[in-house]
Amino acid sequence: MTPTNHQLRYAYNTNGMTSHRLDDALELLADTGYDGVALTVDVAHHDPFAPDLATRTAALARRLERLGLGSTVETGARFLLDPRHKHEPTLVTADPAGRARRVAFLRRCVDIAADLGSEAVSFWAGVPATGTDASLGGTAWSHLVEGVRGVTAYAAERGVVAAFEPEPGMLVEDCADWLRLSALVPGLRLALDTGHCLVTGDLAPDEAVVRHAADLGAVAVEDMPVGRHEHRAPGEGDMDLPAVLGALSAVRYGGLVSLELSRDSHRADSLVRSALSALQDAERAGTVAPQASSVPTGAAGPEVTR
Repeated sequence: MTPTNHQLRYAYNTNGMTSHRLDDALELLADTGYDGVALTVDVAHHDPFAPDLATRTAALARRLERLGLGSTVETGARFLLDPRHKHEPTLVTADPAGRARRVAFLRRCVDIAADLGSEAVSFWAGVPATGTDASLGGTAWSHLVEGVRGVTAYAAERGVVAAFEPEPGMLVEDCADWLRLSALVPGLRLALDTGHCLVTGDLAPDEAVVRHAADLGAVAVEDMPVGRHEHRAPGEGDMDLPAVLGALSAVRYGGLVSLELSRDSHRADSLVRSALSALQDAERAGTVAPQASSVPTGAAGPEVTR
């Protein structure tokens, strides 16, 4: 097959640079050759609840422009809303006040994205509490659809792409679940983390890219082992990166392609460079029209370790 001439644009998620000040992290990414940043708004970087958010966001927008970096806004901060419970409250939390807090946070992230000129805001469902009816049309899905509709409508008003990410172990954990949700929420796009396909086993990562090419609103491509939700650097898992990047090139995906290495901040100084080099090498090895590969044998149920 003939290599494609379409060049991908790479970004790095700031949740993998929490030992760096945001200004230093952005400069490192720009100097290394990244095209953008996946900004996880959190206590370490651009705290959305600290004073003077509008002023700080305007300054950040100017900084990104000077550095020539595009952006997406990520909403997966672990303890931003509840310092004692990771990722809580969510869109499927039983308490209405908790769900309202999550929606308000997501709306705030949409505002940040609008003010930064970001390509998308990515968000996810959450894990239903034990005993909650998680069947399609049940309590958890009803809460989810209500919240996602509200966030997506608000994003449309602000001119921001709302991209929903299937997360292993959550109510919406694979592309099939996303299709069910998107049928109920017009305008919703897919935030595809290709590594998650190796965890859930529903689609091979490159197959997911090709099948959902028209749905993509955000993409992440970090490596991952089969059946285990562990975000790893390129080459440290089971991902066929040339196939995935070849698929993205073949469908001419123009958005940022990000790396989320949230457990590797301690080596970001070297990993930022080596990861980009590995992605560029894999992209050169990609093909114009990749055949969807099979998920390696041995795929098991997801382990939620994000």
